[in-house]
Amino acid sequence: MGSGSEWGWPERSLLGVLSAPARAELLSLGTELTLQSGDVLLTEGATDRHLYVILGGFAKVTATVENGQESLLAVRVGGDSVGEMAALDGAPRSAGVVACGPLRARVVGPGALHGLMMRRPEVAMALTRIVADRLRWANRRRLEFRGYPVKVRLARLLVEFAVGYGRPERGGGHVIGFQLTQPELAALTGAAETTVHKGLRELRDEGLLGTGYRTTTVHDLARLARVAELAEPVMPPDSRRPRGSAEDRP
Repeated sequence: MGSGSEWGWPERSLLGVLSAPARAELLSLGTELTLQSGDVLLTEGATDRHLYVILGGFAKVTATVENGQESLLAVRVGGDSVGEMAALDGAPRSAGVVACGPLRARVVGPGALHGLMMRRPEVAMALTRIVADRLRWANRRRLEFRGYPVKVRLARLLVEFAVGYGRPERGGGHVIGFQLTQPELAALTGAAETTVHKGLRELRDEGLLGTGYRTTTVHDLARLARVAELAEPVMPPDSRRPRGSAEDRP
């Protein structure tokens, strides 16, 4: 997926919610890292307390389940933070984070981060909101596993990616500029891989979804939202200038 400098930071990401001065100060701290596919940003169980801010590319958040297998928990893209829970409470890392393709990130040490939060309370508030949002997301996902069929859960996940991370294209579609494998989609929706394969095929046959090299395109977001049984229409903020775009920077 392209960096926020191209499309604007996602509105729900850390860089998307901060004001321009606070964002600039955050990005002036620490050091910048360049990683390749498979490189580890965070290790589950580690006791370091650094915050990572992804500037470009995307990463996968994973954790080890009771049977020893690794499970995909979430995806993070440019503008997102990772490692904020340990940075805030000092507890061991609850999950690992691995780069998927080339990735740039800013790593900020706990001392520098806490100093910034004292100077700019909006940063502390933004990180607290992000933690709360992610816990709420995890709770909602658990409920969806029990209450909705797989196709609906899959549609909800794709709507979320299109709204939060999609790039509008001509003709009304939205390109999700990263690729998830069917096993990964199965992990995120709590379904068997064969069932996810069937759901994806049905969405493609209905003209709602297209796939290409490392991309997925939602052709009709409004219709996909109806398949997802969402109570309200979900449309991305593409009619407004994205927060965190070049025009919004000092």
